[in-house]
Amino acid sequence: MRILLLIALVIGSLCANEIKWNDSFEAAKSNAQKEDKILYVLITSETCRWCRKLEALTLEDKRVTANLNNNYSAVALTRDKDSYPPCLKAPMVPMSYFLTPDGTVLYSVPGYWSEEDYLSMMKDVERKYRKYKSVQNQK
Repeated sequence: MRILLLIALVIGSLCANEIKWNDSFEAAKSNAQKEDKILYVLITSETCRWCRKLEALTLEDKRVTANLNNNYSAVALTRDKDSYPPCLKAPMVPMSYFLTPDGTVLYSVPGYWSEEDYLSMMKDVERKYRKYKSVQNQK
């Protein structure tokens, strides 16, 4: 019995570090609107080594994962395979977009970034989103 409990705890801790990805852009946008969260869109390609590095290092960091799960509605898309709005062109990959729940781009970041840099960018995004909401509430 103790072994089963230990196995369950280990598996649970491994799963706790995963980003809660939505299945599509529309699902992520809908969740962002319902939960008043920032929409995070990651666009990659199947053959991009920098995409794999971002996924394996930056997006596996516990702090990045926790922040994404708490403050964002996330979706990972593959360029030339998945559908997303034309305003998210992704001229290069990886491409990270941070949008308001209504789809207004707050921030876009091309390329691979370290965990510390990504966390810093997310703080900037969150500050911009608070300012955006404040302006919208004044209208």
